[in-house]
Amino acid sequence: MKAPFSAYLTEIKGGLRQLIGLLRREYDYVSVLATDSKGLAVRISQHARSVTSETMTTERGIVIRVCKDGQYSEYALNDFNPADPEGAAERISKALAEQQKILAVTNSKVYETGLLSDEPITLFVEKETEQLPETTDVKALVEQCTAISDEAMTLGKDMIECIVNAQSTHICKLFLTEHRDMSQSYVYSEGVVAPVVSREGRNQMGYESVSGLCGPELFEQLKEKAAAAVRTAEELLDAGRIEPGEYDIITSPEVTGLIAHEAFGHGVEMDMFVKNRALGKEYIGQRVGSDLVTMHEGALCAQDVTTYAFDDEGTLAGDVIEIDHGILKTGICDALSALRLGIAPTGNGKRQNFAHKAYTRMTNTIFDSGTDTLEDMIASIDHGYLLEGMESGMEDPKHWGIQCIIKLGREIKDGKLTGRTVAPIIMTGYVPELLGNISMLSADREVFGSGGCGKGYKEWVKVADGGPYLKTKARLG
Repeated sequence: MKAPFSAYLTEIKGGLRQLIGLLRREYDYVSVLATDSKGLAVRISQHARSVTSETMTTERGIVIRVCKDGQYSEYALNDFNPADPEGAAERISKALAEQQKILAVTNSKVYETGLLSDEPITLFVEKETEQLPETTDVKALVEQCTAISDEAMTLGKDMIECIVNAQSTHICKLFLTEHRDMSQSYVYSEGVVAPVVSREGRNQMGYESVSGLCGPELFEQLKEKAAAAVRTAEELLDAGRIEPGEYDIITSPEVTGLIAHEAFGHGVEMDMFVKNRALGKEYIGQRVGSDLVTMHEGALCAQDVTTYAFDDEGTLAGDVIEIDHGILKTGICDALSALRLGIAPTGNGKRQNFAHKAYTRMTNTIFDSGTDTLEDMIASIDHGYLLEGMESGMEDPKHWGIQCIIKLGREIKDGKLTGRTVAPIIMTGYVPELLGNISMLSADREVFGSGGCGKGYKEWVKVADGGPYLKTKARLG
């Protein structure tokens, strides 16, 4: 079935159209983003159960963006009365006038920006899904997740807990301007199985995740993930420490995605170019990786949790080739930053929710596949590690340093896995060097979307990343 568009947004659409007309008498540009997103989140452990209708992206509200004399301002509200657009227009104009007084008193400098494009676009998208979070049988889902947790407890002798999370969100967004009328409705879901093991006072947690552009039907896949998650947790109990140094490494698709996200994620978010806070600005058109490296970024380059038809500024979604056979071609950009840089926006203007500012943000960030096999990669290594599972990552866009915390490493010697494991692992490096050393890529690839990403330390949004197995060199510790 198709994910039905919000009845609430349909009801207030006429009033919002009138609001735009009223504000256009005073402002050179007016846009409205209205959101109505419902969710379901179930968390099961051996000690507690919780069910909520809130996820990272559930929201209902409206944000109005206006421009006058080169200055953009925004106003957010969640109590719009479609029968009284005049009252809303008066309230918004009054609030923005007060903002101007503050700018004058503080002698703040205004960054003048041209008008956003308002070429006519009419779009109505309802994506396919089997189930909706708002109509899911919650009791049955709780029982399903409980059964997975209970079954996992029997799969390992050191098990003390197994957490199962299942979240699904039905996103509905309406974007309006004088000439644009854009609506979209889709469902994404994500789930995690996280067993906890303990031995001689030492605890470890494994995990396996699922995600997709689909409804709660996805959670059927979680029961297939439990055994692998328990196995990883118990391997972590037996893992030793790695001797720091530079090694040949193979990264699993999940770790490959982490590298993609940290290496050429924030580093080519072009709102950072405007502020001269990213080294990538100086490398457009230059080599940043080996000939094997091609990287895509965009809501349309994969089908996962952050696949949409248009972004939060009314820009159509895209598939941007950031790196083409090792050459950095471009970055990604929100609409206002694109105006300031004199380029076209890429459909990457995203808000944490209607009450937050739009920034350039990642969607799907993915390495292209190659032609090698994992077996051939392992056979090519004298001494190194196969890295699996991600914990977290950081990058320094201004100097292109990268740090990734990896869950588990499997030792390789003389072209074979030795059976020895090490954990945890901190991988560090200089981005062009790390990508420049990529020498093999597998023919398969995976995409992972069970997490979120912050802009600095805040502004959390959904992202997905991934790729194939890849071979390179890196410093491990």
